[in-house]
Formats: sequence, C-alpha cells, structure tokens
Amino acid sequence: MDVRIGNGYDVHALADGLPMFLGGVAIPSERGFVAHSDGDVAIHALCDGLLGALALGDIGKHFPDSDPRYKGIDSKRLLEQVMALVREQGWAVGNVDLIIALQAPKLAPHIPAMRQTLASILGVEADQVSVKATTTERLGFVGREEGCEVWATVLIKK
Repeated sequence: MDVRIGNGYDVHALADGLPMFLGGVAIPSERGFVAHSDGDVAIHALCDGLLGALALGDIGKHFPDSDPRYKGIDSKRLLEQVMALVREQGWAVGNVDLIIALQAPKLAPHIPAMRQTLASILGVEADQVSVKATTTERLGFVGREEGCEVWATVLIKK
C-alpha cells in the first residue's frame, strides 16, 4: 500500500460581528474570521494538507481569493472539491489530525460535531479525525485574540 503524508497550516484574523466557522461547524461567538470565503481556518489547513500530500500546491492555487466565485463560499464545498481530487487520483484518507489554536471561545463542546462533519466529507469514520483545541496562554497574536491558527496533518493511502 502506498501512503503519503501532508501538512497544512492556515491563519485568519478575528474581527467583531463576523460569523465563526471551524471544522464545518458554526461556533457561537461575537467575533469571526476575516476572509474571502467563510473563513473556516480548520478546513483551509486541512485542504492544504490534502493538496500537499498530492503535491498539488495549496488552497490559494485552487481557490484564489481574487476569484469572485469563492466570495463567502462555505469551506465545506472547498473540502468536497479537494476530496474529489484525492479520489480522482486513486487515494483515500487514512486519518487526519488538526490542532486549533484559539484563545476564545472554548471549543471543547464543538469538537464532536467538527469530527463528525469532517469525517462525513472525507469519507471516513469520526475516529479517523482528530481535532484538538488549545490556547496560547495569552501569548502572541492568538493569545491577544487577534486571530486563530490551525495545523493539519493528513495521511492518505492508495
């Protein structure tokens, strides 16, 4: 069996009055992500990890923020398109591991829904999708509540 590993990373700034989506789930918050799409930084990092495993570039290459078709798009649709590329090349997801760094709000209550939502799109079981949330102990831009960053590691198999 052939396997490949991909890593993804993404950052989005926070601003008042915007919606917050993470892992395909709406998170109740007074602040959300500044972005051309819906700003789901977790899905964006995951897409980059999958595209990296396939050596197909990054999310900006496939869904440029200069393209009006992607203005406000639900990032789950982007992940579906990336998964179509994965499947077209004969690959399947083995597992996914995401780390979300966000000072507030607390994400623990939303992690099961994120895992299930992502698993459904990836075509895997929820136990193949790990989502971990952390703060940065008030250090850096995440700690100052200026933004969120997400790291993704994916394993794909043929």
